[in-house]
Amino acid sequence: MAFNDDSFIREVNEELRSDQMKGVWRRFGRYIIVVAILIVLGTAGKVLYEYWDDTRSSGAGDQFLAAMKLADENKNDEALAALEKLEKEGHGAYPVLARMRAATVQAQKGDAGAAIAAFNEIGKDNSVPAAVRDVAKMRAGWLLIENGSYEQVSAVIEEMAVPSNAFRHSAREALGLAAYKAGNMAQARQWFQSIVDDAGSPRPVANRAQMMLDLITASGKAPAAQG
Repeated sequence: MAFNDDSFIREVNEELRSDQMKGVWRRFGRYIIVVAILIVLGTAGKVLYEYWDDTRSSGAGDQFLAAMKLADENKNDEALAALEKLEKEGHGAYPVLARMRAATVQAQKGDAGAAIAAFNEIGKDNSVPAAVRDVAKMRAGWLLIENGSYEQVSAVIEEMAVPSNAFRHSAREALGLAAYKAGNMAQARQWFQSIVDDAGSPRPVANRAQMMLDLITASGKAPAAQG
């Protein structure tokens, strides 16, 4: 079922008006994270495709596509074995792409710990192109929202929440959601406000940030920003 941002936000605002703030997060919190992750994955997919397209070689490419097909069919163990082989024997971009895809398959299997560790390892590997390292860090950060602490999320992605970074919008949103989940409303407000104040923020991200600011205001747990 596709989401319509405007109708989604209208429904949330109706909840706010009926003074059911706790019910809003209980009903919509997971959806907020899912919608945001889809945007991150879209950006990540573009970066990884460009990297793949620039360095592809036919034999390794066929192996990579075959491994992806196994993963899409939920044959996760077979996919992981194929990706491990490609990581060791592949050429060009494929060993890195295999590592990224293997981490995604681990998450798909429900092993968030293994996926986070794998993405973190890629994110710290200076032999990997910077753009791919950033994608790996973002994937680890988003997984940590549900499977870690605010401090862990911050340690992985806060360095990307700066004006010059292409992933700043996603990084700020992840940090805001992690702070909100941890009950740190003042910190959450700062991150969501930074999204709203950034003229370059994509509309869906800015809309969700404003919705979260409304939730925080309704909770009474953090003062509204002074204009």
